[in-house]
Amino acid sequence: MRNLIRRLTGRREEPRPAEVRPPQRLRPWQIRERCFNVRRRGLDPVEIRAFLHQVADELTAAQTALVAVQKENVRIKNALRAWQSAQSANHRHR
Repeated sequence: MRNLIRRLTGRREEPRPAEVRPPQRLRPWQIRERCFNVRRRGLDPVEIRAFLHQVADELTAAQTALVAVQKENVRIKNALRAWQSAQSANHRHR
């Protein structure tokens, strides 16, 4: 209806700026259930390549986060050991 009114009145709608949204994370079920369009010579290689790049980007992000968590885990364990050693040393001298 809006389009009809705009055409009749001669007004044009200003294009809206594209919303910048963070890319959606892939879910395991999306990867498992993904289907690709079939072309004359098989699957569309451009579509497959784009999907593989998305999977690779998410895998890279997950691995980077995993390394950061592992480093934080080591840091916390070392701090806990140091604190426990200091506490046991304090209790011995009382």
